[in-house]
Amino acid sequence: MRLLVLGGTGFVGGATVAEAVRRGWSVTVFNRGVSGALPAGVHRLRGDRDAPGGLAALADGEWDLVVDTWDGTPRAVRDAARALRERAGWFGYVSSGSVYARPVPPGVGEDAPTVAAEPDAVDGSYAQFKAGGERAAAAVFGDRALLARAGLILGPGEDIGRLPWWLHRVARGGDVLAPGPVDLPLQYVDVRDLAAWLLDRGVAGDGGAYNVLSRTGHATMGELLDACVAATGSTARLRWTDPDTILAAGVEPWNDLPIWVPLGHEYRWLQERGVQRAHATGLTCRPVAETVADTWAWLRAVGGVPPRAGRPARPPVGLDPQREAALLAAAG
Repeated sequence: MRLLVLGGTGFVGGATVAEAVRRGWSVTVFNRGVSGALPAGVHRLRGDRDAPGGLAALADGEWDLVVDTWDGTPRAVRDAARALRERAGWFGYVSSGSVYARPVPPGVGEDAPTVAAEPDAVDGSYAQFKAGGERAAAAVFGDRALLARAGLILGPGEDIGRLPWWLHRVARGGDVLAPGPVDLPLQYVDVRDLAAWLLDRGVAGDGGAYNVLSRTGHATMGELLDACVAATGSTARLRWTDPDTILAAGVEPWNDLPIWVPLGHEYRWLQERGVQRAHATGLTCRPVAETVADTWAWLRAVGGVPPRAGRPARPPVGLDPQREAALLAAAG
């Protein structure tokens, strides 16, 4: 198979390239060429899709599959798709569950309304960018466009730092504020499982929208943090704390305590999306202990969370040590 990845050196793009190389495919990436290393044998085309004439390097060539991980302006998705329409068989756009119109009910499925967005927009919110990107891809490729609505993505290469924050915090040892309940169900996808599923669907020629995540409860908060303790070999003590106590102190789920969204919270849908469609097409999710251990091994090798390839930095996640200590003291 001949694969073109628009991007290819970031978190999801890098995992997609690595999976295609593992399969023995012919792989080309298109990016600015200013960050990230590529596996041996991968061909790089250089261009800046935000610049006038920036798609010139895509004027020639044919590919069976295209994967686009862009999270900027929808117009860039539209222009790239138009440039490739006659020379690519299938277009996979890595989108996000952020596209769903608020309020989002738990268990939301792919047919739910999405935010208002235009395929040729040049400004807007992240949700509008992703929704507009979906519409751009579908407008150009029709039923040859697949929209992969990922949610929480974990695994080696993570460039936001949610699981890395927990791993570094547990590795530091001592008493760790563990947000309860211990059996809180989680929903996420390992980036490598996302990449494998995406390429499988490309080979099959599937189109349409899919929530690409594990089933809710594939792991629990307790299993995740226990895996962090095991992977790091830490002597940290998990201090499980009632969610009401944590919320009353002004702690923000998802950001202050990454990954955690308690039951009943307005953002709980982030951990409770309907995923029957993706699992019916073969999505499989590896054990949480494997994701955690491999992420820790990667972190130790690279030294820290990398910058987001070609995109603006996001605010850091996680409680600072002083605030965590104060919360632990208050909780007794």
